[in-house]
Amino acid sequence: MLALLFDMDGTLVDTDHLHHGAFSALLADSGRTLTVEEYRTRIMGAPNGAIMDYLFPEHPPETHAEMIERKEAWVRDAMGTLTPTAGLLDLLAWAEAHGVPCGVVTSAPRINADPMLAALGLADRFHVVVAGDEVARNKPDPLPYLTALRHLGGEAAHAVAFEDSLSGVRAASGAGIFTYGMRTALPDAALREAGASATIVDFTDPALRAHLEDLRHG
Repeated sequence: MLALLFDMDGTLVDTDHLHHGAFSALLADSGRTLTVEEYRTRIMGAPNGAIMDYLFPEHPPETHAEMIERKEAWVRDAMGTLTPTAGLLDLLAWAEAHGVPCGVVTSAPRINADPMLAALGLADRFHVVVAGDEVARNKPDPLPYLTALRHLGGEAAHAVAFEDSLSGVRAASGAGIFTYGMRTALPDAALREAGASATIVDFTDPALRAHLEDLRHG
């Protein structure tokens, strides 16, 4: 049985500008900046705990927690301005019509994942949502993807994942899943080096639908 697994931020929807802006605001309090390149290579797709250890090693965990809550609140406040990635709704309709189960595998905490999916009108479109704060090991570890497969009753050999970050691509491909790298922020070469089997700009790519049809009939 074919199964489709989607990262959320940067894949279902382009939120990189929101997260980059929120982390930049936190850093501005101490007179520091965060370049787009540093965000894309060191921050994007990583769990909040690892991000805070990297950006603010001088602060204790309790301060990290307070700063992350401020950052996540800023992101939640801006969710209403977002729209799904091009072609996503058509792909989900195709999956539903053919009985292909779909799941979300995100590094975001549940408190952000559920409101984001609701804001996009996608709350009822997925069979499982694996949130970053509900697994013992987060991306780039394969565990989140293996967890989603277990819930769906699927196998890695019959699954396809969609990821936009280096850590996400490593997690999905490390689980043995055919992984499409989304060129939302990173180029083809970087995504393939991390383990992507192929890359696409968005879900309207005609080669993607042809590939999924082949897998469904295979």
